[in-house]
Amino acid sequence: MNKLNLDRNRLLYCGITLAVIAIGLASRRWPGMLPAAWGKYPGDALWTMMVFFGLATAMPRLGARRLALAALAISYAVEFSQLYQAPWIKAVRAHPIGHLALGSTFNWPDLAAYTIGAVLAMLGAQALRSRGLT
Repeated sequence: MNKLNLDRNRLLYCGITLAVIAIGLASRRWPGMLPAAWGKYPGDALWTMMVFFGLATAMPRLGARRLALAALAISYAVEFSQLYQAPWIKAVRAHPIGHLALGSTFNWPDLAAYTIGAVLAMLGAQALRSRGLT
């Protein structure tokens, strides 16, 4: 893969990352835009998709499956880190940015949402590749 293709991939993946962030923030700001039965889980799936495409921006040669596994590992690690409730990390999580990045309380169903997000991101990346866009 030549430098022009890598730069194009990085630009595309960066744009997708920013779009996913915007959609995720919108889903939290205006929860009524999605069915109430879905709860907060679309935001969790989007969080993992953001990690996937962020990693793809940094490492555009990495395959979609490896990116999905890495995004899933990071998402799971962040979720399990919520079991740790020391005062200093609670203070970080109390800040809006800390809460968006680290969450606050462990929730088993979040793991399913992260898995769905990783699969959707992987399928999206594979679709882009099959269309010659990456």
